Amino acid sequence: MLMKVLEFFRNLPPKKCTHCGKEIDEQHECYGNACSDCLGAAYRQ
Repeated sequence: MLMKVLEFFRNLPPKKCTHCGKEIDEQHECYGNACSDCLGAAYRQ
């Protein structure tokens, strides 16, 4: 039996930044994989 779409997204684990490992506070299904701190550091260099 297929699970409901909302149930699928609710059960996803928290997303973590690929650079520092900090938990990202955003929707799990978005495509970003870096936290705002690491994104800011990339633009400052």
